[in-house]
Amino acid sequence: MENEKAETIDNHMPLTEHLTELRKRIINSLYALVVFTAVSYEYSKEIFDFIRKPIEKYLPAGGLVYTAPMDKFMAHFKLAIVVGVIGSCPFWLYQLWKFVAPGLYKNERKYMTSFITIGSFLFISGVAFSYYVALPMTFDFLFSFGGDQDKPMITIDHYLDFVSQFAIMFGVSFELPLILTLLAMAGVVSQRFLIDKGRFAVMILAVIAALITPPDVMSMTVMLVPMIALYYIGVLMVGIVQKKSKENP
Repeated sequence: MENEKAETIDNHMPLTEHLTELRKRIINSLYALVVFTAVSYEYSKEIFDFIRKPIEKYLPAGGLVYTAPMDKFMAHFKLAIVVGVIGSCPFWLYQLWKFVAPGLYKNERKYMTSFITIGSFLFISGVAFSYYVALPMTFDFLFSFGGDQDKPMITIDHYLDFVSQFAIMFGVSFELPLILTLLAMAGVVSQRFLIDKGRFAVMILAVIAALITPPDVMSMTVMLVPMIALYYIGVLMVGIVQKKSKENP
């Protein structure tokens, strides 16, 4: 074990070097974000047509409204940033890995490709889940509540904020198995610990789901159910990592 610990360089890095490294990784991530945002802005009209589809059937005129001259321009600009975050996912995951890798054992650093691939898949899966499952279910509940006498008039900025929140929050929440696996690799948690604390984890996830979703039961439920499933997928992944660590000490 002492030999394994000697293989990590993170233990010998002072706080200033940690902060310098963190700054470097954040700046590199921002470079990727700027590039993907610029590309996304070129196709912002097509992208906006796409993300408008979940709400179109609930709008009497078939489109969103805006109340200030700059609203539409700013909406497309914000949309480009959100799509930039999603599109640059593999790049900022790579930067995250480079930041935490010095604290891992030598035999654990070889999982970089798996980390980026699985992390990107999970994040994009979360975004896709929000678009194809969460938003339609939430809109169906919200717009059918209280009868159909009142007609919605949704502004473009409010809708974009709503959709962006869903996309990013679901994308991040779907990273839960990967986060648990990293914590296990760092020796913070074990599979037995996660199983034993499962009930408390569900309670914490319920609080998180209530805080990051709009204040309605449907949105919270749509967020909570996959998060619980992802937690236990994470438990399985932690078990696999621990088994491999024992086989390759």
